[in-house]
Amino acid sequence: MQAWIWISIAAAFSQNLRFMLQKHLKSTSFSTAGATFSRFIYSAPLVCVLIFLYARISDQALPAIPSVFWPYALIGGLSQILATMCVVALFAERNFAVGITFKKTEVVQTALVGFIVLGEAVTTPGLIAIGIGFWGVILLSDPPKGKVTHWSQRLFNRASALGLGSGVLFAFSAVGYRGASRSLGLDDVVLSAGTTLAIVASYQALIMAVWLAWRERGEITKVLRHWRVAGLVGITSMIGSFCWFAAFTLQNAAYVKAVGQIELLFSFITGLVVFKEKTSGRELAAMGLITASILLLILVT
Repeated sequence: MQAWIWISIAAAFSQNLRFMLQKHLKSTSFSTAGATFSRFIYSAPLVCVLIFLYARISDQALPAIPSVFWPYALIGGLSQILATMCVVALFAERNFAVGITFKKTEVVQTALVGFIVLGEAVTTPGLIAIGIGFWGVILLSDPPKGKVTHWSQRLFNRASALGLGSGVLFAFSAVGYRGASRSLGLDDVVLSAGTTLAIVASYQALIMAVWLAWRERGEITKVLRHWRVAGLVGITSMIGSFCWFAAFTLQNAAYVKAVGQIELLFSFITGLVVFKEKTSGRELAAMGLITASILLLILVT
């Protein structure tokens, strides 16, 4: 398999670990914003140090940042913050595996946003693979039995809104990061992805810190006090984000996100083993469709 596929799988695995840790924080005393902040405050300084050391060791200068970089990076960074908050809030509505699966609508939406913003087309076989995965996600829009009183609630409910909302936002995030990384014009994928990540993560940490200081000051103290778990959130976030950025630099963002659907399998195992959650037959069928879409996409790209 091509390198970008392995990198995408590594990104999905790291992201699953991060969401597992954030679900743990959310289930304790953290607010949605506090659990989200934990991923940025610890990852930002670490990635800045690492990319500086990499540039020194590889005897390269840090790249000049073109003006076109900033709109992509700022939109991508803000979208990722809001998308992460949607997913963390979603964990209170549905179980871990279902929550992660809901956000996977990002694949179809990434293809659409990528076409509109970057002019990147998806092949017909690629669209078929993405469509199969999206149909699997549709199966999950139906809430558990006993939680609906009207037919409209089967499709239009808080969980669906959070899931689809996170998908839209992650789509803009993915396309924004690909545009930002490519604008640097570097042949070195590590330096390009690392520089983009360092700038975006620093901006995200600053934005979240200002927001929490204004609206939820106690959450900053909680994140610092629970540094062991929150620090792990930051480390897994850094690894996952770097892998995503590297994959986006190498391949169409829609294809990268489609391979990233393998996160669903990781989340199912996590929900079963770590959180002792049960999954219905319908949910398993949906996961099967999404897995099939991953395999098909790998074969056609």
